[in-house]
Amino acid sequence: MRDDGGDSGSNGDGAVGGDGTPRDERPRDERRQRAALLEDSPEDLYEHAPCGHLSTFPDGTIAKINTTLLDWLGYERGDLVGRRTFSELLTVGGRLYHETHFGPLLRMQGEVSSIALEMRTADGSRLPVLVTSAVRTGDDGQPLLIRTTVFDARDRRAYEDELLRARQESERERERLKRLNTTLQNTLLPPTLANVPGLDVAAHYHIASTDEVGGDFYDLFPLSAGTWGIFLGDVCGKGAAAAAVTSLARYTLRAAAVYDPDPAAVLANLNTVLNHEYNGDDPRFCTVVFGLLTPDSDDGGFRVTLAGGGHPPALLLRADGRADYLPTPGGQLVGVLPDAHIATTSVRLDGGDTLLLYTDGLTEAHAAGHGRYGDEALLEFADALAPTTATDAVAAIRELLDTFGAGVDDDAAVLALNVHRRAAAKGGR
Repeated sequence: MRDDGGDSGSNGDGAVGGDGTPRDERPRDERRQRAALLEDSPEDLYEHAPCGHLSTFPDGTIAKINTTLLDWLGYERGDLVGRRTFSELLTVGGRLYHETHFGPLLRMQGEVSSIALEMRTADGSRLPVLVTSAVRTGDDGQPLLIRTTVFDARDRRAYEDELLRARQESERERERLKRLNTTLQNTLLPPTLANVPGLDVAAHYHIASTDEVGGDFYDLFPLSAGTWGIFLGDVCGKGAAAAAVTSLARYTLRAAAVYDPDPAAVLANLNTVLNHEYNGDDPRFCTVVFGLLTPDSDDGGFRVTLAGGGHPPALLLRADGRADYLPTPGGQLVGVLPDAHIATTSVRLDGGDTLLLYTDGLTEAHAAGHGRYGDEALLEFADALAPTTATDAVAAIRELLDTFGAGVDDDAAVLALNVHRRAAAKGGR
């Protein structure tokens, strides 16, 4: 028979927990424990606060210091109270900063917050801290006491040091990348241009960003006796992938010109190679102009036949001061279609004439407050420049690019040829 007067039961008022404590007593015990935690004395809260507390007289002598800060510094209370000043606990650099900045600011403002200093511990080691101080004044406004709160900044200092090391390593890595990009870029350009008797030749490559390798390229090289090949192009994209296409394009153009120097045939060969190599998920193409340069009769002039594949037209700056484009209309991008249309044109260069090839990084640059530079502005620039030499033309364009500053967001390459004026004395134009 069940004893209703029993002292235990699963549903009775006297139910107990596994530890033998009546279940209805548990919440009361927890509340008592919490209340006890909140009954800490102000003195205990001061002494064992999670930060250091320090009180000093106006002359800096330590009047009071809590246990937390004493433990951090490794001192006994009697070593500091009434014997040392706050500034004497700082490192030499911290003491100098306290005398020249911290102290004067505290006197002027009455409070200084979150100042990074270093304190010297009893064993001579350094303790990085953040210090906030406030002046307590009397009824007459005169300072009575300086209350200072000290926060341990060792973790913060370690974190800042780690960030600094990471930043320095990132900067070193960026410098290595710049050197690598510069080296790679230089391998994609001819170390020197061929010396063509009777011609002044000049070129310039403007790098928009040292962080990435550009895709512009140019060259002037000898073919058969008395014939030279010339080309200038721009591969889509930047970086290593563009550099690979640039290298392939340069060597393909040179090899194709040896096999068949006809400019249209040379670009057709390049188109076949690019279309075959890059016809998958990552198509690559370029714009390019290729020219065949040959002496024209005995008067010192030259004949240039140009083939264009989607490239900006060349500029002709005449000896008489005129300037105009040499259009190659209808030329298609090289490498996109299996049978790209290649447009050709031919022109004679007489004494004093200059032929200028360039990439669209020049015309697509943004002039301050005027938007894209554009073809019309470049033609006006050339018209004002003519007549000129190749060297002077390239120098003028370098200065022009410099005026754009950060407005040049794509690499720009220029290549200029100028027929010596002295050759015209034999009967030129």
